[in-house]
Amino acid sequence: MTKAVIVSGGNIQKDFALDFLKKYKEENFFTVAADKGLEFFMEAGLVPDAAVGDFDSLSGQGLVYLDTLSETEIVRLKPEKDDSDTQHALNYAIDRGAEDIVILGATGSRIDHLLANLELLLLGWKRGVRTALADPNNYAVLVKSGTVLEKARQFGSYVSFFPIGGNVGGLTLTGFKYPLRNYCLRPEDCGLTVSNEIKEDKAGIVFDEGVLLMLMTRD
Repeated sequence: MTKAVIVSGGNIQKDFALDFLKKYKEENFFTVAADKGLEFFMEAGLVPDAAVGDFDSLSGQGLVYLDTLSETEIVRLKPEKDDSDTQHALNYAIDRGAEDIVILGATGSRIDHLLANLELLLLGWKRGVRTALADPNNYAVLVKSGTVLEKARQFGSYVSFFPIGGNVGGLTLTGFKYPLRNYCLRPEDCGLTVSNEIKEDKAGIVFDEGVLLMLMTRD
């Protein structure tokens, strides 16, 4: 399975991002810098496989660094466009054959950007690609029915679930502190499935219909 890591221009904790890339080191993966995310690579002394964006957010140093990337595929976008740099980077990675994509630097102080990036999970889902957002405290992904989580490998202590675009029917959660059985999870049930915890060695997620967002959090 080909994997990709996209680094966007939001808040990036350098040590976390480097550790994430280190875990992928022995796997078949490639890296994509989305616009200002290129400055992470510059500051870390790394070279991305591709850089995508209009690059209007780069600093002067970033623009100089961009011009030095002779081995990197550069995809220059017009500032006036109908998608974000990160969205274009996601489509680029999918078109290159990525089947499992993690986006770093997708969270920050702009709620509008965060919501747009969360909707990228649905874009990846519809294109048949597993897509996740990750930062030091959060890991967000759409999960399939039949997903099994291992407590020893979970990201953080808490697991929350949210229906996307409508109800999630027949939701059953097993192995959690707060289990559910054949429940129709609606958007207005926003507090019911927040801050759950895995209690058994493995926890199961099963549902009959709908799109389910899972958020693993560390605080």
